[in-house]
Amino acid sequence: MYYLPSKNLLGRGCLNDLGEEIKNFDFKKALVVTDKFLSDSGIVKRITNELDQIDVQYIIYDEVEPNPTTEQVNKGLQLLQKESCDFILSVGGGSPQDCASAISILATNGGNVRDYEGVHKSQNLGFPTIAVNTTAGTSAELTINYVITDEDRGVKMVCVDKNSLALLSVSDPEIMISKPRDLTAATGMDALTHAIEAIVTPGANTITDATALEAVRIIFDYLPSAVENGEDIEAREQLTYACFLAGMAFSNAGLGFVHAMAHQLGGIYNLPHGVCNAMLLPVVERENTKHAPEKFRLIAEKLDYKIDKATDEEVAQFVIDEIIALSEEVGIPKSLKELGVENPDLELLADNSLKDACAPGNPFMPTKEQTMEMFKEIV
Repeated sequence: MYYLPSKNLLGRGCLNDLGEEIKNFDFKKALVVTDKFLSDSGIVKRITNELDQIDVQYIIYDEVEPNPTTEQVNKGLQLLQKESCDFILSVGGGSPQDCASAISILATNGGNVRDYEGVHKSQNLGFPTIAVNTTAGTSAELTINYVITDEDRGVKMVCVDKNSLALLSVSDPEIMISKPRDLTAATGMDALTHAIEAIVTPGANTITDATALEAVRIIFDYLPSAVENGEDIEAREQLTYACFLAGMAFSNAGLGFVHAMAHQLGGIYNLPHGVCNAMLLPVVERENTKHAPEKFRLIAEKLDYKIDKATDEEVAQFVIDEIIALSEEVGIPKSLKELGVENPDLELLADNSLKDACAPGNPFMPTKEQTMEMFKEIV
């Protein structure tokens, strides 16, 4: 099986087609799931203007925060039901998109988000959802994955569910122009992590390799430009394509131990997901080069490294060095201390990482001690 929304709008100006697409579904009222920043910045207003023009009603739920929680999902679900909405319109990056996916699943399947942690736990198709993406990184608008924080356990629950797919995804780089450089860097490195983990995982195939490798090339070529000049529409558009390609890949091939570890940092310390991925990516992949060297030859070749006479060790070191250099160039923090975490609980982080739904997608399963050592590298 290969999972992807049945229709996807991509590229400059595609948001202008949103109204006509919604008319085709004959929807009457939307629950707009978003966050305060997007609501206050005018981006949500630009989306709701499209609804006004086609006489579709809406109610805005903008209480989603970074690393959305079960409580935020439940509040959104209650509003959806109270207002008798017949579809969800998610507007944002990973957090609003993930929250909307969880609301969608609960609306048609009932229960609690905790019931759906893991792989394909729901029985029914989710509530109709149209996803408008505002960042080039998470791919949450088009994948079968969503992540919700269980605030009681301090755990980010990974839910992989084919029933959570949106009907339509929209990624217009023109609404990403205003994004600050640190967010651009973090989401871009998130997309790179998606692509590399999708290549390295044993679940990869010819199709996912092709899309993920092209995403890697585009991100290395265009992320520094987008971070340096947020108005660079060409760089923004290329990163939109890279995000889409990486999302296609990991939604169908799977992820690995970078995400397994990053989820714990987000769940326990409420840290930005893309930054956690970026810090951990070279650390985990350095270990993965020992278990899947042929995958790193594919990546190195895509980055124009002459692999013919190079050893596996030389190829691996080149890829790791390139990842580190890109992270430094776009300003990713190097340690948890820089993010305000002085004494992380390494044992708890390791225990939770090994239980994470993404962990089995890694080329090898680290031990608890190995996992703690990897966390130590970013302390």
